[in-house]
Amino acid sequence: VNQAENQIQFIAEIGKNFIDVHEELSVPENLRKAIALVKAAKNSGANAVKFQTHVLRDEILNKKFVSPHFNSADRYSWVKRNEAATPFNDFWVPLKKYCDEEQVEFFSTPMSLAAAELLEKLGVKTWKVGSGDVTDLPLLKFLSSTKKPIIISSGMVSLKELDFVVSYMNALSSSPVILYCVSEYPCAPERFNLSTITNFKKKFPKSIIGFSDHSIDSNLPVDWACSLGARIIEKHFSFSRDAWGSDHKASLTPTEFKEMVDQIRSNSFIKVDLDENFMGSEDKELEGANNQFRKFFRKGLVYRKDLKSGSTVRLEDLQSVRPMMLLEIDAIDLEKIVGKRLTK
Repeated sequence: VNQAENQIQFIAEIGKNFIDVHEELSVPENLRKAIALVKAAKNSGANAVKFQTHVLRDEILNKKFVSPHFNSADRYSWVKRNEAATPFNDFWVPLKKYCDEEQVEFFSTPMSLAAAELLEKLGVKTWKVGSGDVTDLPLLKFLSSTKKPIIISSGMVSLKELDFVVSYMNALSSSPVILYCVSEYPCAPERFNLSTITNFKKKFPKSIIGFSDHSIDSNLPVDWACSLGARIIEKHFSFSRDAWGSDHKASLTPTEFKEMVDQIRSNSFIKVDLDENFMGSEDKELEGANNQFRKFFRKGLVYRKDLKSGSTVRLEDLQSVRPMMLLEIDAIDLEKIVGKRLTK
């Protein structure tokens, strides 16, 4: 993503919004719908389009649980459907080729380490880490090793956790782009504490700061964010908020996305009066510290294989998977486990 000092970049978060009906469709039909969304996003002014990549076995426990924001499918079945809908050679390869031909940057959120390895093979130029994966240290270590730009969201972390993650990445010679985010779908504007953007600019001077916005009723939150210095704007993108799927209801339509882009690029946001009701305070704790989705989307640690008593735990013995609510050790505590000797 072009990160020029004064040029605001727009990411159309298509995610899984090419799935818009309950019945399962063929891979070619899913690809056709994904390409149609890419074309619409480009015509709406997006600099980049972002999807989500799943590898079921590496991401989630085979347990039935339902997230509050989408109760039409349990999470395991939903991830399984998404992996089946997007085979590497028949979906991701032609989709990226189309984006390259249309000169709109393609990238995708790897929802696990194996998904990141798949996308590295595909040749993405930028990484996006969803807020539920920000504490997945093995994933961050791999992404940092590629020396490509990494964008992270703050929607499901506390200030203390974000400090730790940014320090961890800086130690790996990676300075992430940080998107302020409130993980609600959709998000009411009054839930924002936009002074956090000012706080991030002070706390993380090496990082470009942006805004991942799930509100749908007004462009004002984006206007305010840009006025405060956000330089990357990410919004969910769909043809209809009434479509079937997890993220459509928190998405902008092509017409709405274009209106937002045109308004910002006309510099009219500079004239916007900041509403103090939505500014909050710079030192306020992140909403992510107590976000209702943490237990569903954050990851915990499991062993990749059985280990004998007396074994020393190595990094390669561990795996980060969802959901944290069914596990005992948060993925962010990885370094507290590696090097320990098992008693049983």
